[in-house]
Amino acid sequence: MSIPIPLNPPQREAVLHVDGPCLVLAGAGSGKTRVITHKIAHLIGTEAYQARQIAALTFTNKAAAEMRERVGALLDAKASRGLTVSTFHALGLQILRQEAEVVGLRPRFSILSADDARGILQDLSASTDPGHVKRLQTRVSLWKNAMLSPEAIERGEGRGGSGSGDADADSAVDARVYRSYQATLRAYHAVDFDDLIGRAVDLFEQHQDVLYRWQSRLRYLLVDEVQDTNACQYRLLRQLAGPRAALTAVGDDDQAIYAWRGATLDNLANLQRDYPALRVVKLEQNYRSSGRILSAANALIAANPKLFEKKLWSEHGPGDAVTISPMDDDLHEAESVAIRMAAHRFERKTKWADYAVLYRGNHQARVFEEALRKEKIPYVLSGGQSFFERAEIRDLMAWLRLFANVDDDPAFIRAITVPKRGVGTATLEALGHYASQRDVSLFEAACESAFSLRVAARQIEPVEQFTAFVNRMQDRAEREPAGRVLDDLLGAIDYRAHLFDAADERGAQKRWQNVLDFTAWIARRCEEDGKSLIAATQSIALLSMLDDREEDVDAVRLSTLHAAKGLEFGHVFLVGIEEGLLPHKGHEDDDPALHSQRIEEERRLMYVGVTRAQRSLSISWCRKRRRARDHQACEPSRFIAELGLDEAPTIVDDSTLTPQQRMAGLKALLARPRVAKG
Repeated sequence: MSIPIPLNPPQREAVLHVDGPCLVLAGAGSGKTRVITHKIAHLIGTEAYQARQIAALTFTNKAAAEMRERVGALLDAKASRGLTVSTFHALGLQILRQEAEVVGLRPRFSILSADDARGILQDLSASTDPGHVKRLQTRVSLWKNAMLSPEAIERGEGRGGSGSGDADADSAVDARVYRSYQATLRAYHAVDFDDLIGRAVDLFEQHQDVLYRWQSRLRYLLVDEVQDTNACQYRLLRQLAGPRAALTAVGDDDQAIYAWRGATLDNLANLQRDYPALRVVKLEQNYRSSGRILSAANALIAANPKLFEKKLWSEHGPGDAVTISPMDDDLHEAESVAIRMAAHRFERKTKWADYAVLYRGNHQARVFEEALRKEKIPYVLSGGQSFFERAEIRDLMAWLRLFANVDDDPAFIRAITVPKRGVGTATLEALGHYASQRDVSLFEAACESAFSLRVAARQIEPVEQFTAFVNRMQDRAEREPAGRVLDDLLGAIDYRAHLFDAADERGAQKRWQNVLDFTAWIARRCEEDGKSLIAATQSIALLSMLDDREEDVDAVRLSTLHAAKGLEFGHVFLVGIEEGLLPHKGHEDDDPALHSQRIEEERRLMYVGVTRAQRSLSISWCRKRRRARDHQACEPSRFIAELGLDEAPTIVDDSTLTPQQRMAGLKALLARPRVAKG
């Protein structure tokens, strides 16, 4: 099969190399997805692989969807039938679903959300501090990703949560909670997000026959963003690749920005150790950015130690100069960005969607939202918490999901435990065992009279009350106005009291207002569409597609640097580039090596921001920034000097102008007659 669109020589080399393991070092904007999709087409069209024998793994559903779409453009539907293109976690789920009996899970085992898992950890730790529970959840996740069991932690391995061995007085206590947490998941016949990979790895280690079956099924692996893999994901990769080592890994050590969630650059070095015949192919031609932007990016990242040397270049010409803008404070910065963006768009005849404002932390977004709204500039927000991911919304959605489908086990567990209804872990454990033996859902098991014989009367009474209430509300949700049903639901479960018992008054009031907004929205939707509450609940899943639709909206993108990875924009405003923000101050590192590693990752994050820009890059920092009610002096980030600009950067400093003068200048610019070209 001929390669249908042009590939440059390194891309072609990576596509055609199939006789051994291959590492493709893909610099930013160098066409890595093209390489992966064309290699899939080459394997099927020329190398006689069947689509069902190939798995391409990535980290987000969006990236997997884009990959499937591109493969579909290269191959007809018949040729690509059976191809696995998914996230690591989706593949882990597929493995556990098919091998549930061997793993010791029910075929319809539950997958707990992060919020569900946090609630269990809060109960087990008896902590009333949300920050402590969140840190505990992060630590348990890191332990799982490092393949460390509760027993290993109790023996003193991996203290601190990252497997680094650093001592921590709280580790023993957290390890006991970890052990109880695992026991609770077993009782629920449930797994959490990390278990989707970890339990698949354990399965393959304990059952060689199952591993051989999957190695025979998936005969070629392609892995995107390999620098973002953690120890557990890397082990799964090694297991599936097996002795044949039919593997192509694609990644970039300069864009490794997820150490905080367990990813380790060691895996890139491990590839060379574990696969001595590894072919390394470098993709250095950048198809995204102009020359000045790439020069700045190359100079910046040169300050980091290198696993592999590479230097980006492009044929797009030098492009606009990089601008550095010192600002009075964060309000001035946001106002200036909005005004300059509007002027630039007017001058260049661009779209709002060509622009992005990128920052280190979500807390920086608010002033930019206010400035853009003031100038009537449309925007979309990325990298923050979705409204539908809030705990209070997920609580209510659990009830609505259960009304729509009583066999939804995660919804059952959340609804029966939030707010507390007198159903404890022992009762749920007995229910889980009974449901497993009967191979039925938790709700169905709870409704069977035989289950009542297995627990005490005081245990079965709240369960029977719960199931009867769900049945009544399910019937009402089909027939009655949604608003009335929702109001009665909130009253019956006393949800407002639950919120005010769990948080301070200010926080509880905010969450309660979110609940009222949510229920009003659903009621209005049902009335406008003429749907029942059940029908509306089933359609809410479509909201998960909003992120994909955002790209079609002509709006400025406000995004954290982490959330912007993998995206590109014509014109980027990189804001808040100050010491303490980028690099982020973080915690004080006692170990100089850990401090150095943290700064290196922050530098890679800055590099990601710089390389998102295609045509222009504007960098700003504030001389002072608000902290609570005070202003604190700021210094420009060390990374600005490290950009190594060959020429003096363009300095944009309008700090001496009043807001009225700045606005007058913009209005004068917009009113200026344009001279026709040509």
